[in-house]
Amino acid sequence: MRVGMEASGHARWFERLLSELKFELWIGDAAEIRTKRVRKQKTDRQDAELILQLLVENRFPQIWVPSWENRDLRQLLWHRHRMVQARTRIMNQLQAVALNEGLLCKKRLWRETGRKQLESFPLAPWASRRRQDLLELLDRLTPTIAELTQAIEREVENSPEARRLQTHPGVGPLTALAFVLVIGKADRFQCGKQIASYLGLIPLEDSSGKRRRLGHITKQGNSLLRFLLVEAAQVTVRSDPEWRSKYFHLAMRRGRKIAKVAMARRLAVRMYWMMRKGWDYERLNKFGSQGRKSGLSCWSTQCFDPVPEAAKFPNHSISAPAS
Repeated sequence: MRVGMEASGHARWFERLLSELKFELWIGDAAEIRTKRVRKQKTDRQDAELILQLLVENRFPQIWVPSWENRDLRQLLWHRHRMVQARTRIMNQLQAVALNEGLLCKKRLWRETGRKQLESFPLAPWASRRRQDLLELLDRLTPTIAELTQAIEREVENSPEARRLQTHPGVGPLTALAFVLVIGKADRFQCGKQIASYLGLIPLEDSSGKRRRLGHITKQGNSLLRFLLVEAAQVTVRSDPEWRSKYFHLAMRRGRKIAKVAMARRLAVRMYWMMRKGWDYERLNKFGSQGRKSGLSCWSTQCFDPVPEAAKFPNHSISAPAS
């Protein structure tokens, strides 16, 4: 028996239930299903009837669904990401405590001498309690993050695709593994432009006639991978002269934010072709020009045009570490 449902959140329990009952589950694109609705009224019963009709007429817009192992590894990436965010917030609060006491040492605050200075300040009772609790939380999070990082590195060692992606400058184990898990099967996409659209690195468009109106990037797709691509692209800019020249050229014309998003898009397209062709970075550079001549048009600079001026994206520093 086949069951169809729209893609939605908080439905994994239902997927597991159908799997235990040996039912075949098809998950459909909710946006595309919505376009096939004719009536103005919308009820759960009418939605179910529409899905049934699409299944019977073989018009159901089925989407790719990652395996349970893939989803579990994504939880590992998200868990580490949230732990790093929590540690950053704690460190910022401790930096504020130090600044209030006249201590400005930035990264040196986390060294042994800086921490001793922070702990030696005489504070009011509740301020002292706050400092103590924040330091204890920091001490608990640091080994947890290190353990999660080691787990990610082990998973990368077991993934040939992720190891090949790591050969690209700026791409670390976290970015490589996230790209493999989110993209899944590279042959699902026909060219790099579809990858950019899938990851939300293309601009919104509301054009009509001779008027062309572009907005900020769509930000569809996996937000974690998009964040990691921006971070990794900045490392690539620092290590590759060609990328550095391209980045500063775009930054002067369109601004740093747009330039960073454009570099992230370019990196995503290159990683896609590495994954699809099974190439490492050396082979990508060796056969890249031949790939353009053989019809891989998305490698051309046209595919790496910057996004519009109105693009909105966090202003990450160019000195961001490799992920």
